[in-house]
Amino acid sequence: MIRERLISLDVFRGLTILLMTIVNNPGDWGNVFPPLLHAEWHGCTPTDLVFPFFIFIMGVAVPLAMPDKIYDGTTFNKILVRSLRMFCLGIFFNFFGKIQLFGLDGIPLLVGRLAITIAVGYALMGSFSSKVKNILAFSILIIYLFLAYSGIEAYHDVRLPGVLQRIAIVYFVVSLLYLKTSQKTQIITGIALLLGYWAVMTLIPVPGIGAANLEKGTNLASWLDSILLEGHMYRGTITWDPEGILSTLPSIVNGIIGLLIGQILLREIGKTEKAQKMAIMGVGLIIGGLLWNTAFPINKSLWTSSYVLYTTGLATTFLAILYYVLDIADYKKGFKLFLIWGVNPMIVFFASQIIPQALVMIEFQNPHNPVEKINLLNYLYSFGIAPFFSNPMTASLAGALVYVAIWTFILWVFYKKKLIFKV
Repeated sequence: MIRERLISLDVFRGLTILLMTIVNNPGDWGNVFPPLLHAEWHGCTPTDLVFPFFIFIMGVAVPLAMPDKIYDGTTFNKILVRSLRMFCLGIFFNFFGKIQLFGLDGIPLLVGRLAITIAVGYALMGSFSSKVKNILAFSILIIYLFLAYSGIEAYHDVRLPGVLQRIAIVYFVVSLLYLKTSQKTQIITGIALLLGYWAVMTLIPVPGIGAANLEKGTNLASWLDSILLEGHMYRGTITWDPEGILSTLPSIVNGIIGLLIGQILLREIGKTEKAQKMAIMGVGLIIGGLLWNTAFPINKSLWTSSYVLYTTGLATTFLAILYYVLDIADYKKGFKLFLIWGVNPMIVFFASQIIPQALVMIEFQNPHNPVEKINLLNYLYSFGIAPFFSNPMTASLAGALVYVAIWTFILWVFYKKKLIFKV
């Protein structure tokens, strides 16, 4: 079977990575429009859609990339290595700011960190033989784990979970499910994970705390993180991780639902019928998520089952609309920007995590206060963007959009030269 590349899926991916870039790079974190922030706890903002949309899109892409469902040792190795490469890239973001080199500081240390970044990026995104990819991925993972648990002060609290790490785990599980099971088994697996997670989170007492609950830091997922990831969690929460162990299980269902949509797109039926099936399924999932929300609140940090249904419902509906407009009606005017972003998401994801950290390391005297130092990131925003706006939230958004504009130019060059960076 010939692989089918969907413009709508690339555009959807581009919209998602572009939104991620905006929400992750405001000019001033103290002044951000509420829709561009995560919900404080229960609830869902547009920002809370980015991560589950990525997982859904990845799930849709799996059957499109492997339409013949051939499973053998070579295929398994490709899936494993790709998962490991994504996992290792994700962990590197957490290591970058902690790298120490021979007592260096300031610009020399930054140069050293960037040199290591280039080496790791090439090792994990470069084109090598399968054997070399295997060796590099496993070696880098072993180095990470050694540093994290070696007792070396610089790395004693480095975070191990993360966004790309979760995506890597879901990709591995979903790919094997697709190749080794029927759609019926995939659906049963998804239902079991959602119901099982709901039961575990709402019925099992939390050791040392008491009754099951869904509050910050006292729920069962938080307790498990504190036991298995002690000292290696998100610095904003410390005692639990928003991409923790237990909450990764329901996120697999985002990938499974994407997987089911991808298989609909491969079926030998009319395109209009495919769009209709996706739209009906999407609306049904949204309704299911909202109904379950009354008993198991929509919550990104806990990745509740209602959150899974609601976000995949929105993703499925949105993809159905894009599919109709781009792949059926063939109306592509105005979508080129998102296509350019959508075909090269990995380089944006990787570099966007590193660039802000690098700019913060470059410090010099503050022109407005000679006794203080200012880093380059704050300088560019404070003197190059903020003065042009009276509303600090608007200025903050403008800072993010300037960053997007710079990346758009870079991605346009890559697009023209047909440079695509993959793991």
